[in-house]
Amino acid sequence: MKRLIIIRHAKSSWDFGLSDIDRPLESRGIKDAAKIAAACVAWLPESFVVQCSIAKRAYETCTIICRGIGYPLEQVIFQESLYTFESHQLERFVRALDNRYDNVILFGHNEAITNFVNKFGDVFIDNVPTCGFISLQFDADDWLSIEKGTTLKTIFPKDLK
Repeated sequence: MKRLIIIRHAKSSWDFGLSDIDRPLESRGIKDAAKIAAACVAWLPESFVVQCSIAKRAYETCTIICRGIGYPLEQVIFQESLYTFESHQLERFVRALDNRYDNVILFGHNEAITNFVNKFGDVFIDNVPTCGFISLQFDADDWLSIEKGTTLKTIFPKDLK
């Protein structure tokens, strides 16, 4: 059994004229990430590994959530290949995950996330919002062989207002 939790980065700022990869979170994103951290604890597996896009907004979201759930920041694995907006690249990344890990949390970006969860989950989501949390479970022992799974839980910031 494999379990994948995907979290889209929180709301980021466009105010500074920075390159896309360097955009930071805005204040709403910081607040939303803290709320998601508090709300998601009950839905986390007992053990897991965290991997994150190298984009600043993903890093900041990951940092806030990891602190909120008590996950050591020094154990987060930052992956350049998670800085993608393409679902086929995200799928390739997931299928290549190390099978030592049955439970993985990924921090990444849209459109990749929305398209991925709609392909592999059993609940249609029109658009995964910023800081959206989606937990998927797969009846597979190998990441390479994952098929349509079960959407165990979604938590979106608007649900927590």
